Amino acid sequence: GRGFAFRRKQKIERQYRKLLQKRRQVHSQQGDQFTDTYPEHLKHLYLAEEEKLKKRQRTPDDSVSSEEKLYKAADGCGIYVCLMIISVSRLCTFSSRSVVTQEKFKNKTSNQKAKEEYEKIKAEHAKKKEEAEKRKQQIEEAQRLYKKKKMEAYKILSKKTKKGQPNLNLQVEFLLQKIQQNT
Repeated sequence: GRGFAFRRKQKIERQYRKLLQKRRQVHSQQGDQFTDTYPEHLKHLYLAEEEKLKKRQRTPDDSVSSEEKLYKAADGCGIYVCLMIISVSRLCTFSSRSVVTQEKFKNKTSNQKAKEEYEKIKAEHAKKKEEAEKRKQQIEEAQRLYKKKKMEAYKILSKKTKKGQPNLNLQVEFLLQKIQQNT
């Protein structure tokens, strides 16, 4: 029959279809994001702003474009209006352009920043590694000295007399030295 497994399968299929539908909506919104369409009564403002940005991008030695030469030659007659309409129709969809200024050249690129960050992190790692190596050597040296001292104490305390008894004189002398060192 159509038990719980069938209903679970249908529920999952519905959720999947909803997810696909949401993705399609997101993609269509993203597509609209890159083509700006402005109302007709505001279009001239956006065009003027774009012209300002173009002028900022140009360097002084850039030559004047061919359209601007035609505009200047027309001297305000009907041809000028016609050319303006042509340029407006070409520029009705705006692309996102970044303004290139001299400040941008002073700032570092993301690649340069990433390289500096990498070098800084690499230097920190090298420094930490060197410090760890020094600590490790100090610990090894301390352990070596500790073992050497322990071995000397063991040799003194484990000495026996000719009959095989522990040598109490050496043990007392060792304890006396230890007390004198501590005070």
